[in-house]
Amino acid sequence: RQTTSSALKGAIQLGITHTVGSLSTKPERDVLMQDFYVVESIFFPSEGSNLTPAHHYNDFRFKTYAPVAFRYFRELFGIRPDDYLYSLCNDPLIELSNSGASGSLFYVSSDDEFIIKTVQHKEAEFLQKLLPGYYMNLNQNPRTLLPKFYGLYCVQAGGKNIRIVVMNNLLPRSVKMHLKYDLKGSTYKRRASQKEREKVFPTYKDLDFMQDIPDGLFLDSDMYNALCKTLQRDCLVLQSFKIMDYSLLVAIHNIDQAQREHAMADGTSQTDTRRPAAQKALYSTAMESIQGEARRGGTIETDDQMGGIPARNAKGERLLLYIGIIDVLQSYRFIKKLEHSWKALVHDGDTVSVHRPSFYAERFQRFMCNTAFKKIPLKPSPSKKSRSGTTVPRRS
Repeated sequence: RQTTSSALKGAIQLGITHTVGSLSTKPERDVLMQDFYVVESIFFPSEGSNLTPAHHYNDFRFKTYAPVAFRYFRELFGIRPDDYLYSLCNDPLIELSNSGASGSLFYVSSDDEFIIKTVQHKEAEFLQKLLPGYYMNLNQNPRTLLPKFYGLYCVQAGGKNIRIVVMNNLLPRSVKMHLKYDLKGSTYKRRASQKEREKVFPTYKDLDFMQDIPDGLFLDSDMYNALCKTLQRDCLVLQSFKIMDYSLLVAIHNIDQAQREHAMADGTSQTDTRRPAAQKALYSTAMESIQGEARRGGTIETDDQMGGIPARNAKGERLLLYIGIIDVLQSYRFIKKLEHSWKALVHDGDTVSVHRPSFYAERFQRFMCNTAFKKIPLKPSPSKKSRSGTTVPRRS
């Protein structure tokens, strides 16, 4: 936090511009095992050098981890180098005020495509260890709700190391989210704090979800199956890495409520002018994560869907869900084991959020596919049936 934000943002943009640029001169090739362990480092003196431009920040060093491997990941996710550079480096990064419980700083690119998050040394180290397995998983399973990692960097300035990871942005700012939940499938102390509730856009937790949406969120059966299958696969991967304590971030845009709000604003164009432009490519939509390309050919992007997953609540209101698995850089190591056995002594061990990875994965899936998400029941309700009983219920 001590490095001023603008200097950090500037250093990140200079560093990424340099590293992506120098990478483009290297020929495309297959990723080799040693590519995961490469660290490239370049010094940026403020007066500039024959490799780097002059700048008005203090001298700093910029490190890029596994540049060739991350180039491959970006390609796999359909991100062209010039788009990556344009999104991250063309306009100033926007700092998000709502830093997570981890105390990380978050920046979003001005076009909403990418999130930059500061990570601790341990997390960066863990991500590096994860890369070969992550590579294998993505090749076998391109549909995933796991975070999409696009780059891992480190800014060294004034004796400090600031490590950052570039990831997909799950929540487009151009879509208003009405509710947001961080779900782990655990009930012990899983309620948003008073301080959290006072925020403009609070993140609620499992107990809040069960209270606010007791009937769950309804998806059509294809969508429900695709979602649960993806969750199952992702949990297997996380379990194989002994990862736990991850969450499913679920943000809900209520289409009907948004229309009511729009009508209440009484057609004043004021609301429209402030809306940021929609994400241009939506590199990572919730829909793609569970379905790949849309089933009816062509891409998923339609104006009304903005990449969200269509759903309904018990009232029948139309929703768009934006979901993804977050906080996967926690490894179930000694500290966590200790934390679990201690909590289990004081409390019923099975409701505690820190658990053995296999138990954690199973409980997580069970909660998501039984409590949080449900299939839309296909039986028409009696009141909707006509007397002849021949009408088919209307499905949106």
